[in-house]
Amino acid sequence: MQQRWRFLLAILAAGLAAGPAAHAQQTLEALSHDDRQWPMAPKDYANTRFSGLEQINTSNVGRLQLAWTFSVGRNRGQEAAPLVVDGILYVVGPYPNKVFALDAATGELKWRYEPRPNPSAQGVACCDVVNRGLAYDNGRIFLNTLDNHSVALDAGSGKELWHTKLGEISRGETITMAPLVVKGKVLVGNSGGEMGVRGWLTALDEETGKIAWRAYTTGPDKDVLIGDGFRPFYGKLKGKDLGVKTWPADHWKIGGGTVWGWISYDPALDLIYYGTANAGPWNADQRPGDNLWTTAIFARKPEDGSARWAVQLNPHDLYDYDEINENVLVELPIGGESRKVLIHPGRNGYMYVIDRASGEILSADAYDTVTSSKGVDLKTGAIIPNAEKETRVGKTVKDICPAAPGAKDWQPTAWSPRTGLLYVPHQHICMNWKSEEVGYIAGTPYVGAEVDMYAGPGGHAGEFMAWDPVKRVKAWAIEEQFPVWSGALVTGGDVAFYGTLDRWFKAVDARSGDVLWKFHSGSGLIGQPTTFVGGDGRQYVAIMAGVGGWPGALANSELDPRVRNGALGFTGAVQALPAYTVGGSELLVFALPQKAEQSNAGPQ
Repeated sequence: MQQRWRFLLAILAAGLAAGPAAHAQQTLEALSHDDRQWPMAPKDYANTRFSGLEQINTSNVGRLQLAWTFSVGRNRGQEAAPLVVDGILYVVGPYPNKVFALDAATGELKWRYEPRPNPSAQGVACCDVVNRGLAYDNGRIFLNTLDNHSVALDAGSGKELWHTKLGEISRGETITMAPLVVKGKVLVGNSGGEMGVRGWLTALDEETGKIAWRAYTTGPDKDVLIGDGFRPFYGKLKGKDLGVKTWPADHWKIGGGTVWGWISYDPALDLIYYGTANAGPWNADQRPGDNLWTTAIFARKPEDGSARWAVQLNPHDLYDYDEINENVLVELPIGGESRKVLIHPGRNGYMYVIDRASGEILSADAYDTVTSSKGVDLKTGAIIPNAEKETRVGKTVKDICPAAPGAKDWQPTAWSPRTGLLYVPHQHICMNWKSEEVGYIAGTPYVGAEVDMYAGPGGHAGEFMAWDPVKRVKAWAIEEQFPVWSGALVTGGDVAFYGTLDRWFKAVDARSGDVLWKFHSGSGLIGQPTTFVGGDGRQYVAIMAGVGGWPGALANSELDPRVRNGALGFTGAVQALPAYTVGGSELLVFALPQKAEQSNAGPQ
C-alpha cells in the first residue's frame, strides 16, 4: 500500500512540476502545433489562428455554456488573446497592463503581475490604451507595456526576470502590439503614427532583454538594415537610401511607418514578415514622394534583422492605410503548381497573395467596396490611383472607400486548412476627407485631416466573411450593424468564432456561414478568441469582453456621439453604439456541458 501511495504521489508531483516548465526544452514551433496549447497570440508562426480541436463541432456547439469568468479590472478596450500553456491561461489587460495566470479549467488565480507603467502614456495613445497580448517561450511570459517597456516574467511564478525600455513617451511613442519570439529574439514594434513617430521593429535577447538589433522603417539603408542581401522583386524599390530620397528633407525622421501589428515567421525560409503603418501626417501634401518604407511589407532574417525583400502597397499614402495587418503563411495551388505564399488582407481593400520567397504579388482582389483606387498594378506592385479621390489641402473629398481604418484593420483573420477559406472580420465604411496644414510638436497629434466616416453601401458598417484565395472570391458573408473589430478563430470542428461591438459572441459553420450559437456578453467584443484543452481534458473557448479600441472609444469614454469627427472621424460610423454597450473587463471562458461533451467528442 505504501509503495502504491508513493507511486501515486510521484505521478502527482511530476504533473504539478510540469506546467510551463515542461516545455522549456521544446521548441516554440513544436508547441504551437500542439492543439491543446495556445502559446502565442496568432496560435502559430504562420498566423493561422486554426486549432485542430474538434470536441466542440458543428453538431454540438449550440450547447456551448459559460464555464467561468474573470475580470482584469479595467473597463477599457480588451483586445488581448488569452494564451494557454499546459493548463495555465495567461492574459493581459489594457493599461495598466496587469498580467494574470489562471487555471485554464477552473479560473483559479495562480499569480498576478503589475508593471505600473507611466500614467503619461495614456495621453499619447492614439486609439485607446489597448494591449493585443502576450508571448510565451522557454518557461517565460513576455509583455509589452503602454509606456514602451518589454518585460520577461517567469511563467510559473510571475517573477520579473528583466525589463527593457524601448521608446519615449515624450516623442509620442507607445507599444500596443503582442510580441513574438523567434530563435531566441523577442520581436517588438512601436505605435504612434499619428504623433509623428518614426517606426521601428526591435529584437531583444530573450535571456537578458538586451537589444540585439533595431530596424527603422524610414531613413538611410543602414538604419533600415538594407544591405547587399536585399532583393526586392520590383525594380522601383532597388535604389539606395530610398527611405530618405522619397521624402522632403529630414521629414523621414517624423514620417511614421510604425510597426504595431502582426509578425509571421517561416522556419524553412528563415524569414520574418511584417507590415509597416501609415506615413505621417495624414495630410499628404506635406510629404511629397513615395514615402518609403511606410505601408510596406518586409521580409527579414531574425538573427540580425537584415532585409531580404520589401514591397510598398500604398506609395505616398493618402488615406491612413497602415499595412500592419497579418500575413498568413500558406501553400496554395496557383498556375498548376503549389506556391508558398502569404495572404495579406490589405487595409486598402485588396486581398493580396504574395510569393513569400521573392515578394512578387501574384494576385490582389478587392474584398470590400473600393473607390480610393482602381486596382493593383501587378507589374509595379502599387495601387492604381483614382484621381477623383486624391486629397488636397482645403478640398473636401467625398465617398472615399474604404475609410481610414481600412476595409480591415488590426483584427486578425483565421485560416482553415480543412476548408481552404480565410475567415475575415472587417469593417464596411466610407468617409469624407478634408486635408489641412499641421505643424509638428513632439508628443502631440500630427494628423492634418478632418474625417467623417459612415456605413458603406447597403447601410451596414461591418461584415464577417469567408474568402477563397484560390477562386479569389467571397464564399459567404454575414453583415453586421457595426464594424467587426474582434479577431477570428476556426477549428477542426469546422466552427468559426467572432465577436461584435453590440455584445454578441458568435459561432458559425465554417463551410456555410450559418450561425449555430451566440452569447450576449456584458460589453462589446474586440478581443481575440482562442481555444485549448484544460487540465480536465475538456476543450474550452475564451475571449475578452470589453468594448473600446478605435471604433469603441465612443462607448467607453466621454466622447460626444453628436460630434461626428470625434475619435479621428470614427464616431460618425458608430454613433448608435452607446445605446448597445458600455465598457467592460471580463474574460469569458466557454465549454460544452460535460454530458454533451462526452457523447459528441470526436478524436483528438
